[in-house]
Amino acid sequence: MLRITEIKLPIENAQSLTHQADEIKAALLKRLEIVEGDLIHFDIFKRGVDARKSHAILYVYSLDVQVKNEAKILAKFRKDAHIKPAPDTEYKYVAFADDATLSPPPLKAEGVETKLRPVVVGFGPAGIFAALILAQSGFNPIVLERGKAVRERTKDTWGLWRKNVLNPESNVQFGEGGAGTFSDGKLYSQIKDPKHYGRKVIQEFVKAGAPEEIMYVSHPHIGTFRLVGMVETMRNTIIELGGEIRFESRVEDIEIENNAVQGVVLQTGERIATNHLVLAVGHSARDTFEMVYRKGIYIEAKPFSIGFRIEHPQSLIDKARYGKSYNEDLLSKLGAADYKLVHHARNGRSVYSFCMCPGGTVVAAASEPNCVVTNGMSQYSRNERNANAGIVVGITPEMDYPDNPLAGMELQRKLEGHAFVLGGSNYNAPGQLIGDFLANKPSTKFGEVTPSYTPGVHLTNLDTALPEFAITAIREAIPEFAKQVKGFDLADGVLTGVETRTSSPIRIKRDDVTLQSINTKGLYPCGEGAGYAGGILSAGVDGIKVAEAVALSIAHD
Repeated sequence: MLRITEIKLPIENAQSLTHQADEIKAALLKRLEIVEGDLIHFDIFKRGVDARKSHAILYVYSLDVQVKNEAKILAKFRKDAHIKPAPDTEYKYVAFADDATLSPPPLKAEGVETKLRPVVVGFGPAGIFAALILAQSGFNPIVLERGKAVRERTKDTWGLWRKNVLNPESNVQFGEGGAGTFSDGKLYSQIKDPKHYGRKVIQEFVKAGAPEEIMYVSHPHIGTFRLVGMVETMRNTIIELGGEIRFESRVEDIEIENNAVQGVVLQTGERIATNHLVLAVGHSARDTFEMVYRKGIYIEAKPFSIGFRIEHPQSLIDKARYGKSYNEDLLSKLGAADYKLVHHARNGRSVYSFCMCPGGTVVAAASEPNCVVTNGMSQYSRNERNANAGIVVGITPEMDYPDNPLAGMELQRKLEGHAFVLGGSNYNAPGQLIGDFLANKPSTKFGEVTPSYTPGVHLTNLDTALPEFAITAIREAIPEFAKQVKGFDLADGVLTGVETRTSSPIRIKRDDVTLQSINTKGLYPCGEGAGYAGGILSAGVDGIKVAEAVALSIAHD
């Protein structure tokens, strides 16, 4: 099998998401300098976009190709970086239990029925994939999720959005599917992935009902509505394979003896014994972070970011990004345009766009009473009126709180509580027009842009919503961003506060080889909350890595 990259075709010739097979085949035959009879088969591995303004917009394909005389072709193009043997991306299980029914493993665990079952705490992307791999390997995990099943959780989430009523245990942050369920469903990441775990994540999503295009588009997304059904399907798969999933089961304590995990205690007082505990809580499980710190499990502060959500008309972003190529046909093929921006401010802070949601909405993402938190969400269609993104400023422990591992979390709480007051103390969010923010004067009425945040936006002055250094840096960055995206400083655009949950403010440090806590045997920090992921795909990948570490540990015990 060959991997052929950089096959470029004009987008105007494409039908919907891809070109016709005959067009791709013709370009492939020309590229390899072969006749049709030498081509056995090809698949699209990846499809990106080249939208540089120096030429017409192109689709750029990477193809997996079967040909006759493969060795001869490789020899002919041995110096060509775009024609190489295709890597093996098939997932390989590292260990199976005695009764596992999958293909023969490299390592088989003996007497698993006499061992304590592994426990996974949290059922977001990291917890789902940790549990799925353990279940597929025959290790029958127990999953403990503090929130509710996804459809019940959705009702509670709408309770905040529509009725200003927050359920602290069932919301955008807590419940089946994790915070990623109420997001754009983005499935791309910049992590290094030499074992192609990301491919496994995407394949499992497709099996659970995601559109097949996520296997090859360069910036795949799913959207909230589809994620709900997919999460339910993956839960049922885990259960069918012998796993157990308990909702509304908050872990109150981790039992540790001789620096090793012995079990967990739930809020009901029930004790569950285990020697393998996957801690896959999300970035908002602050009470769990506090408990971990009290138990003496090693924890350290890590960088994160704070800022606002910014909203523009999506049409403004489309025209700015697509330029002269902008038309309805192009939009039907590429979809709503996005952006990725960064500015290094004079005060030493970095400002950047985060979790950009084309054609999406700004959502209420609080998980604690009397706090306001914003996030962004899109449906699969990405056809809402506004574009939104976080415009955030980096916070670093060395610069801002060098001596307290939980200080970042405390800063988040302080800012979210202040935002609650600025918004009217009713879960409305404080907001300000971009022009007024740049001029440092309160906003009194909305203009061209109607904010999408519900329950609602209370116009005010955001000058006190963030630390002074962050306000200064964002005020400097917005006009600079307008140099890259024309109209970004639109006076009627809306800033909504506050965005504080960009990533976990802590890291539960683990050993690089065993993936166990550096001072607590049997504890496996996992995913975004533990400080080892950022987004759905990287969290799923980390869940797979940790599940493999657990499986190998059980097999060797």
